[in-house]
Amino acid sequence: MGYQYPARLQNAKDIIIADKVNKHYGSYHALRDVSIQVKQGEVVVIIGPSGSGKSTFIRTINHLEQHQSGKIVVDGIELNNDVKNIDQIRREVGMVFQQFNLFPHLTVLQNITLAPMRVRKWDKAKAESKAYELLDRVGIREQALKYPAQLSGGQQQRVAIARA
Repeated sequence: MGYQYPARLQNAKDIIIADKVNKHYGSYHALRDVSIQVKQGEVVVIIGPSGSGKSTFIRTINHLEQHQSGKIVVDGIELNNDVKNIDQIRREVGMVFQQFNLFPHLTVLQNITLAPMRVRKWDKAKAESKAYELLDRVGIREQALKYPAQLSGGQQQRVAIARA
């Protein structure tokens, strides 16, 4: 019969579509005909053993890795070699890497506000307001003025999630 979406997602649009995506590293076939549809508001977990292509697939969605065949569409924008499309997608797709890549010389608040101020041209007040909202969501608002080295690994991960 197939998967039944919860009522709140029944009419949600597909926000990510991957159709028969393939990625090769030389003769190694890292992604083989990967297909998925993710609806707006849906939470998806990709699991599998080490080396099975999880990170490679996620990196293709942001064009950090280029797929050789298949089709990827993010919020109606097809991911291809068109730089404008890649820029549009990267403005909207956030990633949390295994190494959090926080800027050590910036506070938590500065790490989170940097991209919205530079990429989206938000003023400082708007960016900080959103940053505090996100820090509330991940439960570490009180860490906003600390530097990454002053945080635990779990707190750094939450900063990376808020930033994404």
